[in-house]
Amino acid sequence: MPDIEEADIQAVSDVLRTRHLSLGPKLEELEAAIAKYIRISNAVAVNSGTSALHLCVRALGIREGDEVIVPSFAFIAVANAVRYERATPVFVDIEQETLNLDPCRVEAAITPRTKAIILVHTFGCPADMNAIRDIARRHHLRVIEDGCEAIGAEFEGQKVGTFGDIGAFGFYPNKQITTGEGGVVVTEANAMANLVRKLRNQGRDHTAGWYQHSELGFNYRISDINCALGIGQLNRIDAILERREAIARSYHGLLRESSQLRLPPLKIPLRTVSWFVYVVRLGMRFTQLHRDWIVEEMRKRGIGVGRYFAPIHLQPIYRMDSRSCTLPVTESVASRTLALPFFNQIQEHQVEEVCATLNDLLEFAGVEMTSGMECFDASGDS
Repeated sequence: MPDIEEADIQAVSDVLRTRHLSLGPKLEELEAAIAKYIRISNAVAVNSGTSALHLCVRALGIREGDEVIVPSFAFIAVANAVRYERATPVFVDIEQETLNLDPCRVEAAITPRTKAIILVHTFGCPADMNAIRDIARRHHLRVIEDGCEAIGAEFEGQKVGTFGDIGAFGFYPNKQITTGEGGVVVTEANAMANLVRKLRNQGRDHTAGWYQHSELGFNYRISDINCALGIGQLNRIDAILERREAIARSYHGLLRESSQLRLPPLKIPLRTVSWFVYVVRLGMRFTQLHRDWIVEEMRKRGIGVGRYFAPIHLQPIYRMDSRSCTLPVTESVASRTLALPFFNQIQEHQVEEVCATLNDLLEFAGVEMTSGMECFDASGDS
């Protein structure tokens, strides 16, 4: 649920009264504001986080025959962006605690065809940038940061998105801040930023005429309407992130005594989390069947919970390419995750209701498992 205020609505309405609905002053204003916020030279706004990732891959010259290391525990766009350029995503397992790419496993996946690493700051938790960059330097690889879930997160006091060769953020309505639909490419490299600006606008060079095209480009433009919304959201980002952290702390305080859950860490050395979602994991004795039953039972009680993520390497479109791929941590984690209701306007009594309901269902499931009763079937009915 996006956090939309009257000022946001007014800003969008004001744009509709101008002649600049696309490629106008609000686009430049949003790009400048994002660049200033994360402290980077260039920000190029586009129509989605997926488009931003695709342009990152394209701008680095990755092409057919190349390999790119990616996590499987992520939104499918991270692999699709590689496939758009006919390159091959190589799936690597994740760390148990942060759910980010495991640097210890990245190096083993590198081959002579490897050109880049795409790391995802999963759920707003920064990846280990020191370890990843060290691997990339030693093997002469490029680094793409997928910060689509992590605007405002920091590693050693530095904003994510500023460590790699190029990075992407997304502003879909479920993100910390939103433009409705939208994303942005960020980089210190001026030449790369200029290329991305061409590519987002059908390959046009802004110094030439409207019908002069110097690159094979795309229609990845974002409207000034979206940008106006994003500017207002970005102006409030510190308060938004503080509120989201407070909600995460409320959940943690109410669930920390449960022996049947693994909670996301509130603090990790060297890192500042930007809370995108609050995802808990059921204990190891629970199966995906139990998780799915809990999801359905909570929904019957009017509480919407989600499953993050279905492993990409097990998706039908990727299964044949990765049939020899074994990612035990990814598969174990993905089968037991529960994303609890998490939005800025949620109230403390609602958090309490969610936690009480979850604890009751966990207790029931635990009793049934202990007694050996087969109360769970594939439909999720009890």
